[in-house]
Amino acid sequence: MARVRNMITSAAFVAMLVLSVALVAGFFGTLHPAFDSFAHFRVHLAVLMALCALPLLATSFRLQAATALLFAVAAFATTSNALPVPRLWPVQAAYEANPGDQLVHPGDQAVYRLLQMNLRFNNPTPEKVLSLIGRTQPDVITLNEVSDMWEAKLGHLASAYPYRILCPYPNGVFGVALLSRRPFAAGTQSRCDRRGAMATATVDFGGTDVDVAAVHLTWPWPYNQSWQIGGLSEEFVSLGETSIVAGDCNAVPWSAAVRRVADLGKLTVAPSPGPTWLSIELPDFLRFAGLPIDQVFSKGAVLIHSVSRLEGTGSDHLPLMVEFSLRQEEKKPLDEDKTATASVTQNGKTRS
Repeated sequence: MARVRNMITSAAFVAMLVLSVALVAGFFGTLHPAFDSFAHFRVHLAVLMALCALPLLATSFRLQAATALLFAVAAFATTSNALPVPRLWPVQAAYEANPGDQLVHPGDQAVYRLLQMNLRFNNPTPEKVLSLIGRTQPDVITLNEVSDMWEAKLGHLASAYPYRILCPYPNGVFGVALLSRRPFAAGTQSRCDRRGAMATATVDFGGTDVDVAAVHLTWPWPYNQSWQIGGLSEEFVSLGETSIVAGDCNAVPWSAAVRRVADLGKLTVAPSPGPTWLSIELPDFLRFAGLPIDQVFSKGAVLIHSVSRLEGTGSDHLPLMVEFSLRQEEKKPLDEDKTATASVTQNGKTRS
């Protein structure tokens, strides 16, 4: 009996050490994408390591176990931005608005809605997607995995969302799209990147131009995610001063990959509402064990009030509803305005 107990204790200790190595590696994702792959499972690794350490507290390995337990708690704490965040007001109000209306914040700021969805290229229930869009009536929609099948289905939304850009992926499966019921800004050109991983358009939100982008990154190392981010760097860098980007990043908020995207575009990552992806083969009650890999980024005048998960629509990703408003530019003092308009530069000459 003692021999069996010793074997179990040794196995738990070895497992704890292996998990700690993987957990530490995840903090060095900037050195190599392979390390960043471990970062995506930081929560899982921290929980498993803690479970291995707890029984070892009653053995001769108690010091090592206590150290591992503290490290697991500290590592878990670094993922706190992936936990659900409280809303500033009831979300149901957003869904009861009439077409063409938008929420109004108590401060008289219009609140707009962006719906982010990974459609799943072979979704068996596309009617659920169309129903959700019809019920929530977002101002703009960012879509991933827009396969050839989905191009026809999205045609049913043409009257409600006449402003659109579809960017097909070379394999006809993983394209992206952006749909809007608000017009694209006059004189601007919507664009796709070379491989159909990012769609960008400048949308007119009540007189304020906002660059809106839908992005879909591939899987982490050993796949080509890091290379793809490099290929999209020009797209991120060229985003306007006021922008909102949403998509399936196949990367968690605390990963080096997401930080890299944010740094390239000078964007801020919105807090995640929790796991959005779960393998399609698993039941939804295990969602807590999934990964928060659908992200929302913003900068400039965009003020994000909430990001929430909606019900599933047949994809392995949950849709995200983003509620945001646009900060009004502060008016300059009258004397400053006079000074600014006192002279005009034209053709290299200044005239009063």
